[in-house]
This record gives sequence, C-alpha cells and structure tokens, in this order.
Amino acid sequence: MSRQSVDQPVQTGIKAVDSMIPIGRGQRELIIGDRSTGKTAIGLDTIINQKGGDLICIYVAIGQKQGKVAQVVGSLEAAGLWNTPS
Repeated sequence: MSRQSVDQPVQTGIKAVDSMIPIGRGQRELIIGDRSTGKTAIGLDTIINQKGGDLICIYVAIGQKQGKVAQVVGSLEAAGLWNTPS
C-alpha cells in the first residue's frame, strides 16, 4: 500500500516546534520525555490550535491516571473540541 507524500504543514501554534520540528499533515507524532516537562501541554495546545480546520486529531493517553485524563477531557470540553463517538 503506497502513501501520499507529506506536503502540507500542520501549525502547532508553538513557534519553536513549528520551526525546529515541523509536522506534516498525515504524519504521526510521538511526544516523549520525563515527567512534568510539558508533553501534555504541547499535545493539547496543538489540538486546540486546529479548531475550525478540517484536521482530525486523536489524543492517546497510555498509563495516565484517571484524574489526569479527566483534566485533559475538561480542557478539550472547555475549548469546544470534545467529541464522544456515537
């Protein structure tokens, strides 16, 4: 199965990330790092900055505590971006 080439940039809204590590539409991005280094904040900011566009964003929380996941859901609800699958 062949894939199309990546030729459209996705703006995260974080200038340092957009200039040093550009993300293309259709790419997957893994954000890893030590605890309390802002990984969730970068992911959420990127998702929130896509509001109003036609990009589908999927946030996966592996090994997160229930309280932390509830905070993420609350942030996405506050931004008007939380969709419950039907």
